Amino acid sequence: MTANKTPEQIEKLRQDNNKLSKRIIRETANAIVDYNMIEDGDKVMVCLSGGKDSYALLDVLMTLQKRAPIKFELVAVNLDQKQPGFPEEVLPNYLSSIGVPFHIENQDTYSIVKRLIPEGKTTCSLCSRLRRGILYRVADELGCTKIALGHHRDDILATFFLNLFYAAKLKTMPPKLVSDDGKHTVIRPLAYVPEKDLIAYAELKKFPIIPCNLCGSQENLKRKEVGNMLRAWEKESPKKVWNIFKSLAAVAPSHLMDKNLFDFVNLRPTGVADENGDKAFDAEDYSNYSPLEEEKTGTSHQALLGQEDEHTSVLQADAKDTSSTADNPSKDTKYQKVISIQKL
Repeated sequence: MTANKTPEQIEKLRQDNNKLSKRIIRETANAIVDYNMIEDGDKVMVCLSGGKDSYALLDVLMTLQKRAPIKFELVAVNLDQKQPGFPEEVLPNYLSSIGVPFHIENQDTYSIVKRLIPEGKTTCSLCSRLRRGILYRVADELGCTKIALGHHRDDILATFFLNLFYAAKLKTMPPKLVSDDGKHTVIRPLAYVPEKDLIAYAELKKFPIIPCNLCGSQENLKRKEVGNMLRAWEKESPKKVWNIFKSLAAVAPSHLMDKNLFDFVNLRPTGVADENGDKAFDAEDYSNYSPLEEEKTGTSHQALLGQEDEHTSVLQADAKDTSSTADNPSKDTKYQKVISIQKL
């Protein structure tokens, strides 16, 4: 990668790679703290597929494990679905080389899917259901308290729009949920990380990527369409995409139309002023948003996530500020966690 580059170019590349690593680690830690994904004493099962996202997830969690103010265990789990030509030695060799506990679960779901799904039809739905059930069982057998998946920001946004366009629902992948069997906590620590960063990180770390050939690289055309739409928007203005993502955590049920979330039927005037009440005759004003504003101000994605006050200022605290926070028990525990986890 550094062949034929000048010393100045090599130094810039080094700095860019360092910034990339810090950014991914920081945003992962932010998500973990925001949603209380990992707690003291947890045993986290990291689901490893052999793709770039799950490799990055494991790599970052191993880094945070060394820095966190809490103790938690990691175990990497791969489900070998017995796909023809699957390089079964790649993951064990890699996991052994980095010194992480791991378990390879051998289950021939490939034959089941091929038998039940007609040729040319999408296999993803059945494959994911079979995989989910097996991984829940493995989590029980290994005594894991959390199941970590490698979905990232773009997965969450794409799922939101797929539900919006094709299922008429405002719904997406949450950063944390209880499994459908009611027994497991599933977490998505990469929820704040954009896919482009994970692509660059995989190249930097030279992860031994294993492609999924179960469906012959079958494309989910609807998801691909939504992904292209998001990439076009981000090219126009990254702030637009981050604002959509931010909106998922800023829901106003009283200003939507779901009668199950808000009691519109029994809504009556109270005679008490409410700044959150409807301003029915006011025109919406978006004049303060400019696609170019981000380029001028260098707005960070922490600010777009509403984290600038909480996380960014804390992460930039010097050693003296960090010490005073630790010595003052009245300081928010969340800040202490972020300082300890993110200290680089």
